[in-house]
Formats: sequence, structure tokens, C-alpha cells
Amino acid sequence: MNPAILCVATGAVIGWTLLVLALIGTASSTVFLFMTLVAAARYRKLSQAARGAVAAVEPGALPPVTILKPVHGAEPRLAENLASFFEQDYPDFEIIIGARDENNAALKIAGQVRQKYPQVKSRIVLSGPPTWPSAKIFSLDKMIAAAGHSYFVISDSDALVRPDFLRNVVTPLLDPKVGLITCLYAGIPAGDFWSLLEALGMSVEMPSGVLVADMLEGMRFALGVAMATRRDALEAIGGIARTADYFSDDFVLGNEIWAKGYKVVLSHYMVGHVLLPRSLRETFAHQLLWMKSTRYSRPKGHVGTGLTYATPFGLLGVFGGWAVGHLTLALGLLAAAFVNRIIQSIVVGWGVIGDRRALTLSWLYPLRDLFGFVTWVASFMSNRFLWRGEPYYFGKEGRIYPLHRDVPSPVPERK
Repeated sequence: MNPAILCVATGAVIGWTLLVLALIGTASSTVFLFMTLVAAARYRKLSQAARGAVAAVEPGALPPVTILKPVHGAEPRLAENLASFFEQDYPDFEIIIGARDENNAALKIAGQVRQKYPQVKSRIVLSGPPTWPSAKIFSLDKMIAAAGHSYFVISDSDALVRPDFLRNVVTPLLDPKVGLITCLYAGIPAGDFWSLLEALGMSVEMPSGVLVADMLEGMRFALGVAMATRRDALEAIGGIARTADYFSDDFVLGNEIWAKGYKVVLSHYMVGHVLLPRSLRETFAHQLLWMKSTRYSRPKGHVGTGLTYATPFGLLGVFGGWAVGHLTLALGLLAAAFVNRIIQSIVVGWGVIGDRRALTLSWLYPLRDLFGFVTWVASFMSNRFLWRGEPYYFGKEGRIYPLHRDVPSPVPERK
């Protein structure tokens, strides 16, 4: 065959292959968008009822609560984040701040915040060097042992809340059938472009998947930025140690509590997730870590996630259409992907999460969608990662294994 004809034929095959893939991806991402819109409407309706139920509970009926705040390092806005928990409009609560040792830079900031709010009961718990795979869970176990109450709020150091946070997340736990409350959150950028892009993902991409999962099968996991639970639910799963082998300890905690017959409830309350200023390389590494965690925690769902993105399939349509001379179809697929992601950003990020950036910067969300797809692809390339400067690797069921220290697991592996 003439080389020129062979080249043209090969180009046509590649072009049509790309177009078919683009059409499949456009269809699947459109279906996902439709499911997201339905799930968002459902969530808003349920949230109205939940707010009414919270308002009907008298303050005297609210139980005393222990807030557990593990900290690590002097993060930007740490003082503001911690202070938001000290400013809770709630009858009776205490705050336990946990760190590995007294040299942790975060403790100086925590001490200043504690001095500012002497009326709030608070204390520091030092865990010492971790002897479990997860240093965070090792610290939390020591903090829970020191807690004076049976209702717990576990929250990351980068969470920012309003004074009505405790009342809203603790009240549903008055129902003994409910074992854990988990919250959606809005990303709060640090002021640079890459944290802004990451914040859009937190306010749009992450809650979209959660809302659809809640609609299809109910909540069977938790989101670690802010969770509320009770001592009996923790004891039913064997304590917080049950999650000590996992990076996605929040997912495992919710799943284990659900498996014990308790309800896991997605709260109507939104919290803020304060981001650090990061370079492109740092942002990619951080996002890749979470993608790898999802790959090992929920392998089947993670594979399917690839079909929920829109922008990469729109770009495939451009290349495929250009290759076979169907420029109108190519541009149509790209436009469909762009509009798809703008609608998702506005409806979920602004309409559900309340993040105004998701409205004013909705035109930027398709780029975040593409970035998410790239990290999704990269998540299949390695099982190793760095966590707070320490090397680990992922094993079966999403278990993590430190490469720098030999530590026994507090929980035996399932057979």
C-alpha cells in the first residue's frame, strides 16, 4: 500500500477512535451531571427539614461535647481556625488539642488561643512517638482516653466553622440510631492560583460525588474535616484504633460505624476547609495523594470516576474531529463539556455549598476538571506517597505501611 494512503488511513482510524471515546465520555459525564443535579435538589430539601429539627431542640437537651483537634505544625490561619471552635455558642464543651510532642510549632499558637478564651475548658495531650501506622490516629486514641464526655467532634486543624457549628452537628446524635455525622465543606484558597483551583475542586468535584453516593446508597463513609460521633459507636467498632492502618481513616470510620448498624448522616451544615499556599508541584502531589487513597479504598468506584469528567473528553473530541475533518462536531463536543462543568460548578459549588467563587469563577472550573482527570490517571502509576514528610506505601484495602519505621498494626488484617 502507498505510504501516503496508509498514513491517511491510520490518521482516520485514530481520529474516529478519539471521536467515539469523546462521545462515550460526553454521554457518561452528562449522565453524571444529571444525577448530580437531582442529588443536589434532594440534599437541599433534606437540609431544610434538618435545620428545622435542630431549631426545635432546647439548649438544655444538648449533651456535653469533647472537641478533638490533632495539630501538626504552624499552618497559616491556624489561630483563626482554632479560635472558631473556642467561640462555639453551645452550653457545655471542652477542647482537647493533640500533638506528638511539646516541640510541635502548632502548640505555641494553640497556647495563645487558649489564653484568649480562658472560659473554655481546654487541654493539651501529647501522644509521644507513634507506634501505629497512622500518627494521627495514634494521637486521637490518646485524646479520646483523656476526654471527659461521650459525645465527640473530631476535626482537622484546617477546619473553620461558625459559632453554631456544634449545635448543628451534635443534635442529630440524640437519636441513638445515628452513629456519626459528617459535613460537606467549602474550599478556602490561600490567595494563590493553585490553591484557588484546589478550592474549586473541594467545593464542586468532591461534594458532587458525595451527594450522588448519598442519593444512590446512603452515607456509608465520612469526611474527615469535621465529624461528630458518640462513645458507644466508637466502642462498637473496637475504638478509633480500628482506623489506625489507613490514610483514609475518615472513610473507614464511617464505613465501620455504618457496618455496625448505625446511620451515618450527611449534615446540612457546611464547614470551611482552609488551604495552604502551594506551587503547582505541591498541589499536584497533594491531590495525587488523595487520589491514590481513593484508588485503594474504593477501587471499583475509583475506576468509574474516570467517566465522570467532561473536559478531557471534550478535548479528545477536538483532536478526533480535526483529524477526520468534522470541526463542527469537534467544537460542539468541547462546548458541551465546557457548559457541563459550568453548570456543575454553579449548581453544586454555589447552590449547595454556598461558595460564591464557584459562581463567579465557574468558567475556570473546566480547567480544574481537567486537572482532576490528570491526577486520576497518575494515581494508577505508583502506590508510594509522602505524608507530612514521611514515606509510606499503600497495601490491600487501602492500608498504609511506613517505610521509615517498623510498627505493628493494632488491628489484624482481614482474611
